[in-house]
Amino acid sequence: MIHRPSPAYRPHQRTVRGFTLIELLVAIAVMGLMSYMSWQALDGMSRTESITRQRADDLLALQSGLGQWAADLEAIQETGEVPALDFDGRTLRLTRRDPLESAQTGSPGVRVVAWALQQGQWTRWQASGLQTRESLNQAWAQATRWGQRPAPEDAAQQVPVARADGWQVFYFRGDTWTNPLSADGSTPAT
Repeated sequence: MIHRPSPAYRPHQRTVRGFTLIELLVAIAVMGLMSYMSWQALDGMSRTESITRQRADDLLALQSGLGQWAADLEAIQETGEVPALDFDGRTLRLTRRDPLESAQTGSPGVRVVAWALQQGQWTRWQASGLQTRESLNQAWAQATRWGQRPAPEDAAQQVPVARADGWQVFYFRGDTWTNPLSADGSTPAT
């Protein structure tokens, strides 16, 4: 009689066991979840970097605009023809020395500069090379018109400075800060 081992007993045969389908699906799901979380983290970092760069650019533009604002106010020039500084509630107009005109011609030149808030943007406008009273008066009137309703031809003379929701202008006169539209009998200090 031949002795056959029972099917439960096989001493020389190894049992090779692989992954089950459930184990593979769980591993794939875990890797997918980790990939999704990594992508979200990278996307968040990218958006944060983009927002930070935009805010830094906005801050630099605002600092540049405030520097120009200070330079305009420091260079105010009395002309005797129009006020050196005027604010009508919407547009701040001023006359200032024109350093380029002075350097080119040797005679003092004047610029008319206007600042206004237009469509949520703080904007600066200027007209330079003014040598006659007529050109000065025309530029002054044009600055008023620009502040109320800019025309397409004004685009070459205006520069958007920074986004703004609103602005307030106060004059220092009579040893106190006052609204430029109030009537206190004194002229604005420069």
